[in-house]
Amino acid sequence: MNTLCLREIKQTAAGSPTHAEAFVQVESSTVKPTKSGGEFLELKIADAEEHCTLRVWSDAPIFADAKALPTHAFIAISGEWSSGQYGLEAKQWQMRPLLPDEIATLLGGPPALREKQASDFSDLQQLTSSISDPRLHALCALFLSDFGERFRRTGAAREYHHARRGGLVEHVAQMMRTAAAVCSAYPMVNRDLVITGVLFHDCGKLWENCFAADGFHMPYSEPGELLGHIPLGIELVNRLWRQLSESPANAPWKDLQPPSEDVRLHLLHLIAAHHGEYQFGSPVLPKTPEAIVLHHVDNIDAKLEMMFSSYQSSPTVGRNIFERTRPLTTRLVRPLATFPTDPPTD
Repeated sequence: MNTLCLREIKQTAAGSPTHAEAFVQVESSTVKPTKSGGEFLELKIADAEEHCTLRVWSDAPIFADAKALPTHAFIAISGEWSSGQYGLEAKQWQMRPLLPDEIATLLGGPPALREKQASDFSDLQQLTSSISDPRLHALCALFLSDFGERFRRTGAAREYHHARRGGLVEHVAQMMRTAAAVCSAYPMVNRDLVITGVLFHDCGKLWENCFAADGFHMPYSEPGELLGHIPLGIELVNRLWRQLSESPANAPWKDLQPPSEDVRLHLLHLIAAHHGEYQFGSPVLPKTPEAIVLHHVDNIDAKLEMMFSSYQSSPTVGRNIFERTRPLTTRLVRPLATFPTDPPTD
């Protein structure tokens, strides 16, 4: 029996029932009443890319064992998967605890995702290493050194876009690549500041959207709830900046131009203004070219991620037309295929 991730099972089961094994972590297990007075189990499971809910009816042979599952248990579920009235369904399924090496494989994600996130992290390391301003260069290096592990397991959101373990690395890396291209087209924009702003714009999410070290659950935190990621990000940058500024090795910073205090202030503005509009939670509107670039690059990547995800998961309602997926405001149409670069062969 093939071992598939939940995304692959969802895609395959949408067409026809499929027999497969899935490695997952239990997010929650809740007994709920049926209309007839019986009960069923709502089992929420997750892997590196997907979350889904299984319903286990009380007459199922597996019901008692499923009901006894502890939260955050790592299990393998094997059986016949199909798409039903309540979403993904599993019939005649069995489960077993995962072995330690299987847990490590599950936490690392599917090979393609693991390779992509490793490549993305390498890209953002290279792009931040290319920063010329020694203050911004040192700030980025210190952040990646002190918080790299936590960064690599943080989601860009709790839902909607890049809402997966390591999703923030994917989001930031793609934003950096796009921002670097924009800065090449507009050389009057401060590239060093933009690249640094991209790295730090969502750094507060390391305390708002960070997955646990041992799984796919994203705990809520008081700092995340009471402050939110923008104030948390500003606080982190100020703390790291003070740490660097107070080092005797960085005493020459006081003679650099533009002045260090101006550099810090403009970076903080990029973090504060990246949501772009008051109604979207931005405490201030973008007031510099670099802030405009950051805001729009952020919006482009988030929107495109949601669109491409919707193309994969949303049902069609007509030829090449997909059912609307929130928070997108309209139905999507399948994009035009690119023109082939190589002529077809006879």
